[in-house]
Amino acid sequence: MPPDTLTSTQNLQQEKDRFEALFQYASMGIVVAGKGGDILLVNNFLLTQFGYASASELVGQKIEKLIPSRYHGKHTHYRDKYNHNPHPRPMGIGKDLFAVKKDGTEFPVEVSLSNYTMDNESYTIGFINDISIRKGFETEVQRQQMQLAETNKRIEQMNDELEEKVELRTKQLKETLAELEVSKDELTKALSKEKELSDLKSRFVSMASHEFRTPLSTILSSASLVAKYTQTDEQERRDKHIQRIKSSVNNLTSLLNEFLSIGKIEDGKIIANNIRFNIREMITALCTELEGIARKDQQIRYRHEGEETVLLDPNLLRNVITNLVSNAIKFSAEDGTIDVSSKTTAREVIITVQDNGLGISREDQEHLFERFFRGANVTNIQGTGLGLHIVGRYIEIMDGKIEFFSELEKGTRFIITFKTE
Repeated sequence: MPPDTLTSTQNLQQEKDRFEALFQYASMGIVVAGKGGDILLVNNFLLTQFGYASASELVGQKIEKLIPSRYHGKHTHYRDKYNHNPHPRPMGIGKDLFAVKKDGTEFPVEVSLSNYTMDNESYTIGFINDISIRKGFETEVQRQQMQLAETNKRIEQMNDELEEKVELRTKQLKETLAELEVSKDELTKALSKEKELSDLKSRFVSMASHEFRTPLSTILSSASLVAKYTQTDEQERRDKHIQRIKSSVNNLTSLLNEFLSIGKIEDGKIIANNIRFNIREMITALCTELEGIARKDQQIRYRHEGEETVLLDPNLLRNVITNLVSNAIKFSAEDGTIDVSSKTTAREVIITVQDNGLGISREDQEHLFERFFRGANVTNIQGTGLGLHIVGRYIEIMDGKIEFFSELEKGTRFIITFKTE
């Protein structure tokens, strides 16, 4: 045999072996039938599906041997019709198909058909899937759906009956509850307001007795001492006590302003009146003013970045920054530095006040913006505990956000953010 013929024969045998492997080891039943419906080939998977021991039991038999007898007449007609126009397609679309095993057991299947021609002979290939498990699931789902529908129907009937009874009772209860609710709401509001006022009065009396006593005592003693300095050369001493009087009066004014602000906030009388102004000029002037109350050798440093014109409420913002910088001065060492910065972007206005003073403990940080709250480490420093509460409320009114980061003995940084869009 010539080498080319030998190679061609070997290649043909290899292709045949590949086809045989694909055919026999496919994970679905495959049957090949001639034009007259005679079974020519079946794979091992199909033999297992239908309960046959060997292909010889099926080869040469009509394809109808795999179909329940009650369908034979129709199937012969469908087979002849398919032979007139053979093409790949699924069988039985929208219908339930069944096959029959060797022992006569029927089972549901899905069948897909294809065809090929060899030596002018037409052959049909059938791919058969056993869908018993899936059909079982579908049947169970249908059964459960029917049970559920029946149960729902009974429940709806019961609900209709109950609703009629409940509707009458509910109507009666609603009328009674509505009357009670009006009385309850009025009573609750009155009690809540009374409790809040009582609490505020108690705190105010406690705080005022302490905070007002110190500046008033200073004013009284300084006024008495000023009266004693009658000589011209004692002007320096007079000036010292006059300055103490002014400082104490300013402290009292600040205390009273805080209480007035709380009242206005609670009554809803404070709203944000946004206008365009130069934030750098405003904060620069404010820092210059606050240097007058700074402690010995303290420095207030300010820097700005970005566009200088902003749309905010300058009065509320001034009060916020004044409070934060005043606190930084109050709670920092004499040689401490207070850093104030402002930054504008296309979306935000960010203001930062940072000191290196006493700091705030983790326990106190949770209550920092509550009314009358004062940290455990500042009880010996004058204050009402209202300043940061007012700051928080002002920023809330301006639709802003305030954050802070603090550590004991390392200082505190407050960050205020306003959206500009």
